[in-house]
Amino acid sequence: MRQYDTLITGGRYFDGTGSPSRIANVAIRDGRIARVFESEPDLGLANRVIDAEGCWVTPGFLDTHTHYDAELIVAPSLSESVRHGVTTVLIGSCSLSMVCSGAEDASDIFTRVETVPREKVLPILKRNKSWGTPSEWVEFISRHPLGPNVISFLGHSDLRTAVMGLHRATDRNIKPTAAEQERMEQLLEEALQEGFLGLSTMCLKWDKVDGDREWSKSLPSTYARWGEVSRLNRLLRRYGRVHQGAPNAANPLQVTQYLRETLGWFRKPLKTTLIAMIDLKGNPTVRPMANLVGWIANAFRGNFRWQLLPTPFTIYADGMDIVLFEEFGAGEMALDVRDQLERNELLKDESYRRTFRKFYKQKLSPRVWQRDFGDAVILGCPDSSLVGHNFAELAAERGIHVVDFFLDMVVKHGPALRWFTVIGNHRKERLRQMVKSPHALITFSDAGAHIRNMAFYNLPLRFLKLVQESDQQGDPIMSLERAVHRLTGEQADWLGIDAGHIREGDRADIVILDPGGLKQDLEEVNWAEMENFGLERMVNRVQGCVRHVLINGRPAVTDEQIEPGLGKETGFGRFLRAVSC
Repeated sequence: MRQYDTLITGGRYFDGTGSPSRIANVAIRDGRIARVFESEPDLGLANRVIDAEGCWVTPGFLDTHTHYDAELIVAPSLSESVRHGVTTVLIGSCSLSMVCSGAEDASDIFTRVETVPREKVLPILKRNKSWGTPSEWVEFISRHPLGPNVISFLGHSDLRTAVMGLHRATDRNIKPTAAEQERMEQLLEEALQEGFLGLSTMCLKWDKVDGDREWSKSLPSTYARWGEVSRLNRLLRRYGRVHQGAPNAANPLQVTQYLRETLGWFRKPLKTTLIAMIDLKGNPTVRPMANLVGWIANAFRGNFRWQLLPTPFTIYADGMDIVLFEEFGAGEMALDVRDQLERNELLKDESYRRTFRKFYKQKLSPRVWQRDFGDAVILGCPDSSLVGHNFAELAAERGIHVVDFFLDMVVKHGPALRWFTVIGNHRKERLRQMVKSPHALITFSDAGAHIRNMAFYNLPLRFLKLVQESDQQGDPIMSLERAVHRLTGEQADWLGIDAGHIREGDRADIVILDPGGLKQDLEEVNWAEMENFGLERMVNRVQGCVRHVLINGRPAVTDEQIEPGLGKETGFGRFLRAVSC
């Protein structure tokens, strides 16, 4: 019997705490870090030796904002994240989990919001969903052949729908009865006892319900009065768990409700993380206001973190099929019409176009999208002469209003008209300042969702590149050790889970990456099969960077190739239970 299962030799070792890195050897036995040492290694002591000379050896990265809830059921390898060094994923974000509600309800509150087709998700849930409580879900996931480790919020829309029914949960005039409120609290407490991280809620009203029953209503969580949420927060505070939320973009002052809850005057602070800190093109006040809110919350004994995407926020669209149009009346009106022919008739109507133009020119209204078709470039179109141009220049050539030109193109080409825009984080100098904020978590990839609209599966690598570039330019944002810490131990410690470190005794979730691979274009997108969905989606492919990934000490990626057993055999990832504090 050899002493170690795996020996990683000669790499630059980062322990995930922010401590100075060093050249060291890492020995693994039974899924744990058995030894970290600098002396000459005896290669004969290990069954497997990985030469990491010239590479970084880091803890596995955490992706703490994904929507892998449906994909996890039928394609649990989650290989699009694992290939980039992610070894722990968080699901149940944005009030959306698939734990308590029935199959059709769980599908309908998920698919339109996250733009994963209902006709794919609903059959998966109908075939596989055998659970209806948090403990039953944990039993299922504990038997499941997970790729990465999984942590989860309980989604408030899921919880509310399970207890009240989808119709009552999406009626503004209905409050939960005393019995229903008590049942929601019972289910949340069960989830917390089972190790869920906490509760996720949603106040953004342009996230809509799918299906034939409550089509185009906002998510159930948005209908809750704050008293209902506050009672659930008492449980989170008692267990020392997390509230994840999304303020209403149309009512910036609504963030004060979250602030009031997080403060720790005469009580335990409530861990709170909100979506999102961003340098928006359409509203440059968001970034400084987010900084101010974070400072106030934590200065007055709160425990508050924004979520921050550390890369330009690039959004792709097929015709009008993009959630950005849900944020203003004319766009919402069009997306509410499911039949393509009927929608086209609406888009051709002059009175509708006047309404659209009115919303388009309202530059001071709350918005995420900058509503500038001059900042939207056509990527694909049956008329190839349009490709590579923005809508404004093409409209000017034809002497028509840019809104009319855009709507004409949508009517003519439908989803075959593919375009993109960057809505925020476009100024690198501002982004470099933002990622230093102690009031933010480096996260918000939305992996598993918006499968034709965005691809941030390699988010950790983009952040490391941002830091590496600043160091090479002589103006470092932070140390590389601090950068690794922000992606690993910092988030794990704040969430209260056993992850994010590779010290002796820690679980062996490890990434071995070649830092030279960070020099390539990490924002390039590719198309790949979405396993067991019969779809193609936008993904990232980064060659020559992440060489090896180990999850629970088992090789998940070897020489940049996904191991065939990942997602098919148990023994890789597991459900990580949060610890009460």
